[in-house]
Amino acid sequence: MKVGSWNEWDPLRHVVVGRADGTMVQAPEPAVVRDWPEHGFPRGTYGPLPEEMTAAANEQLDSFARVLEARGIRVDRPRPLDFGRPVATPEWTQRSMFGAMPVRDVLVVIGNELLEATMSFRSRWFEYLAHRPLIEDYFRADPDMRWEAAPKPRLTGASYRPGFWEEFGALPAGEQIARVRAGDLVLTEAEPLFDAADIARCGKDLFVQRSLATNAAGIRWLRHHLPEHRVHGVTFGTTHPLHIDATWVPLRPGLVLHCAERPAEEELLRYLAVNDWQVVPAAAPGRREPPPLSACSRWLSMNLLVLDPRTVCVEASETAQMEQLDRLGFEVVPVPFWDVAPFGGGLHCATLDVHREGVLEDYFPRRSGRF
Repeated sequence: MKVGSWNEWDPLRHVVVGRADGTMVQAPEPAVVRDWPEHGFPRGTYGPLPEEMTAAANEQLDSFARVLEARGIRVDRPRPLDFGRPVATPEWTQRSMFGAMPVRDVLVVIGNELLEATMSFRSRWFEYLAHRPLIEDYFRADPDMRWEAAPKPRLTGASYRPGFWEEFGALPAGEQIARVRAGDLVLTEAEPLFDAADIARCGKDLFVQRSLATNAAGIRWLRHHLPEHRVHGVTFGTTHPLHIDATWVPLRPGLVLHCAERPAEEELLRYLAVNDWQVVPAAAPGRREPPPLSACSRWLSMNLLVLDPRTVCVEASETAQMEQLDRLGFEVVPVPFWDVAPFGGGLHCATLDVHREGVLEDYFPRRSGRF
């Protein structure tokens, strides 16, 4: 038993794969708005996703776990909570939780440290409990493991901009993108907030997206907590940034897959260029719309799981993405996963790398601008 992972591509030996059981359309809260009247959940309503959708998602998650196990990778699974229960702290009450499918949102492994993220949705404040039994097992089994939890946030009204969603939704796309670049989003800077899925790991360099779930204070906390790393706060030209792993995906040393519809900062591109990294625009998604009750975008096509520098798992219907990766020299493993999207994401979202072979390396020895 070993906890250890420095990047997104070293050979994967141990992984957690999430479960769909009990996933909710969240009750209203300041950080997130759900409005799907055509699918039975108009704004202000909440409840469990339909049983037939849950069964279909679990079938694909179980099948994915078997694919990984057949390749000699150890697979663990979380223990879902009763996510339909209301939860509270002394300062607020939330009428439902969310789920335990997107493990990547809540946890990240950096070296031998397993870190629990703050989370910024009240519905996800207690989600770490679904994963605690596994974490406790790892801590008992691996004497070298560091177990850390970021400061648990208060998530009072001071952490959110009142009326944000109505105001932001009325803006044209160009003004929305300008606010994204400026970090003028739903989260204030009252306390550090970040989701682990906003972190892309490349050895000594960690690229952390400022988003609807991660603020500048959260990036600053990570920078202080991980002084041996270079922690870069980054933004992209998108109207609704939420998690970096369907926008900016390191595939192996020297190669990043990028969503061209969400332009990267020029300084970030220069940093990669001076270090001889190639940035490849991802192939266009095969699907035009996300499935019902999904908050994800169609760019889940590039939300993939790298098994080693030559092998990658891709959603099975995304033929253009698979063909592109084949041309880039990868063995592509097609994995049916579209039914999982309403439960919180794609193949990368659904997993946590517990152990990848490899050591800490500096893939960006040359400085450029603020990076």
